[in-house]
Amino acid sequence: MTANPIIDPDGFLHEHLAQASPDLMRELLTTFINALLSAQADSVCGADYGTRSADRVNSRNGYRHRDLDTRAGTLDIAVPKLREGSFFPEWLLERHRRAEAALTTVVATCYLLGVSTRRMDKLVRSLGITGLSKSQVSVMAKDLDEQVAAFRTRPLNDGPYTFVAADALTMKVREAGRVVKVAVMVATGVNADGYREVLGIHTATTESGPGWLGFFRDLTARGLSGVALVTSDAHAGLVEAIGATLPSASWQRCRTHYAANLMSVTPKSQWGWVRALLHSVYDQPDAEAVHAQFDRVLEGLYEKLPAVAEHLELARADILAFTVFPKEIWRQIWSNNPNERLNREIRRRTDVVGIFPNREAVIRLVGAVLAEQHDEWAEQRRYLGIDALKNARTVVTDRTTRDQPKEVEAELIAGTINL
Repeated sequence: MTANPIIDPDGFLHEHLAQASPDLMRELLTTFINALLSAQADSVCGADYGTRSADRVNSRNGYRHRDLDTRAGTLDIAVPKLREGSFFPEWLLERHRRAEAALTTVVATCYLLGVSTRRMDKLVRSLGITGLSKSQVSVMAKDLDEQVAAFRTRPLNDGPYTFVAADALTMKVREAGRVVKVAVMVATGVNADGYREVLGIHTATTESGPGWLGFFRDLTARGLSGVALVTSDAHAGLVEAIGATLPSASWQRCRTHYAANLMSVTPKSQWGWVRALLHSVYDQPDAEAVHAQFDRVLEGLYEKLPAVAEHLELARADILAFTVFPKEIWRQIWSNNPNERLNREIRRRTDVVGIFPNREAVIRLVGAVLAEQHDEWAEQRRYLGIDALKNARTVVTDRTTRDQPKEVEAELIAGTINL
């Protein structure tokens, strides 16, 4: 049977599409894009989804959802996740969209409030912002604030978070007609699947004990549990907050921050030698060798630099806390360097603003940057392997059961108590 030559297929299709409801258009477009992404992921894996093949080089690991704004409305795009490496359709989605929108909003807000008018005018134009009204800025800010608030208050359900790192930055903010510095506290962790997460963000007038205590209480209220080790600098308020809210966790003093502290008490002419001795401690093959080398370093320092040796000996338990865990993960837990890289990314965005008009603007921009980084970590390879995490949890369980009554030990082994 031949097609009716009177009907124009192209015109017929356009006519029916024009009459279709917006919901139908969104559904069709979403189905088409998701099918296309699935086919692309299969191509990367070397085999179709669910198919056994000798040509397979990777496999699927679920989906993560991203919004895509189109003329048909906002589409819910399911981006395939891979077990190894990352898959991100840059031809379709834009990275850092939330963060860049937040930066635009904050700069535009500063501009509209008359903050450093000449500088802000230059920044606004460099970002391609022209003719933004206060109502437009308000709408943008409301949408971003809702996204950031949802991110900051989400339940922490992917635990146990065996390893946590915490750090703080300072930002300049206008308050009561003057420029003041506020502390922006950030915590990251490794979830049960070995991926890094941004756990939370908090602002305080200063980096003080009450500020850190309030931050960690919020994290534990949202579900932070199973923490075995927290890595940070030696801020007294931070250490006290860790002890008050995570009593079962050990504290690892960041080796990089400690090196700077040790340098401050070491004669400048001797620092190269002392630094080499300190690095020799971390270069050992196992925990027993680390402690043995530490003893030898102390013995040598007490003969020539007793003040430096005393400083090092007092910090022993704090800077060697990592040795309890398997050597394969030492590099990931003995310093705050991974968080320092995160801080650099935050600074790259916030330096554009300079002075924020209020604390809400700080949360809006930094929160958006952290939300984008959180999404990127979910796409990348695991920060810690599943086997490495399992070994680390075994160490924690063994250490805990030694200090518990027999009935509690039985519950721990059975897995009914969450560390």
